[in-house]
Amino acid sequence: MTNYKELYQEKLCTAAEAIKLVQDGDSLVIPTGVGEPPALLTALSEHRREYHDVKVFQILPLRKFGYIDPETVEHVRHMAFFYGGVTRAGGQQGWIDYIPNYFSEMPRMIEDGLLGVDTVFTLASPMDEYGYFSISLGTDYTMAAIKKARAVVLEVNANVPFANGNCLVHISQVSALIEDNSPLTEVGLPKIGPVQEAIGKYVADLIDNGSTVQIGFGGIPDAVVMQLTHKHDLGIHTEMFGDGILTLIECGAVTNLNKNYLPGKVIATFALGSKRLYDFMNRNPQLEMHPVDFTNDPFLAGQNDNFVTINASMQVDFLGQCCSESMGSTPYSGTGGQVDFVRAANRSKGGKSFIVLPATAKDGKISRITPTLTSGSAVTTSKNDVNYVVTEYGVAQLRGKSAKQRAQALIAIAHPDFRDELTEAAKKMNLL
Repeated sequence: MTNYKELYQEKLCTAAEAIKLVQDGDSLVIPTGVGEPPALLTALSEHRREYHDVKVFQILPLRKFGYIDPETVEHVRHMAFFYGGVTRAGGQQGWIDYIPNYFSEMPRMIEDGLLGVDTVFTLASPMDEYGYFSISLGTDYTMAAIKKARAVVLEVNANVPFANGNCLVHISQVSALIEDNSPLTEVGLPKIGPVQEAIGKYVADLIDNGSTVQIGFGGIPDAVVMQLTHKHDLGIHTEMFGDGILTLIECGAVTNLNKNYLPGKVIATFALGSKRLYDFMNRNPQLEMHPVDFTNDPFLAGQNDNFVTINASMQVDFLGQCCSESMGSTPYSGTGGQVDFVRAANRSKGGKSFIVLPATAKDGKISRITPTLTSGSAVTTSKNDVNYVVTEYGVAQLRGKSAKQRAQALIAIAHPDFRDELTEAAKKMNLL
């Protein structure tokens, strides 16, 4: 029988030694959010000027490591699948590039060679007696990348939960590993104000007991969560497992008993929250972490009856086109899994997808309900996919409605200060 502990010791090294596996010209893949390995990325940052044309691919970094630097992009350059707080400015200035994608399709893009993978760095749990590590915090596209990579480097941290699901990496797949037990990054719940609460109530009132839900990240989705605590027998099939969902589990609103697909299980692909959340994940039989082509596949997720999805947007036009990732031509975030789950809800028997947004921006000076999207805007969710749009002024149900009916419904949930000018615009467009 293989002595996995001996194999572990053979592959154990320092971060400075491990990053030598990265070669000039490499495509280096990093998991989502908390799954990023800070000690390895710090070492890479410190030595970044020793490399040439290394590209770091990631969907949502949480820490601004030294390599995220416009002065050294010829050495190590960040490539974004989704802009976040630490990469948004670089994307807007042009020294961080963006790869358009549906989150669910990223593993397939890796498998087909459309996204090159040479090396993988990831956080991992301690190894079990059978030689397995769990990459529970960012399973996403990383499992697919590990299968394709020339070199796989794990940053083993005792604080990383050993979760169940298709998120296990065997020591035989590992090129090198380091140990670092620094506390994991914690992300608190977003701030919830009266606008978010009002939107949350409209959505919560339309969610029936026994529904399976997907909840995106942000103040409005979390406001919905806070108003679901009185519901019964909810199920969870989502991409992000966060503290809001944990609240629903702990209060008894989530049982997963009514799910058609994988009953009794919370399903997710990455985690983002508190230490309490990460502790809950450890060897918990009711939770499974899976790659994103499993969690976000519209066909699979849509097998849950009464599947409800909640995702935020930035602007919606009279046809129902949703821009959730840019401000005009200025990039802001990315497509992520929004379209995956809108389509899953549309496939689901009794499913409902909610696009949520405040009625205005810039302290009430701009309407987010507009006749047409701002020039240069990216269409995230198309007019053919969108179903419910919700602001603090009400709910517009669009699926199956004509262009004229859509315009009327959306104007009705716009801020009252903008309804007259929106009505005039609709008349000029022959929609009213």
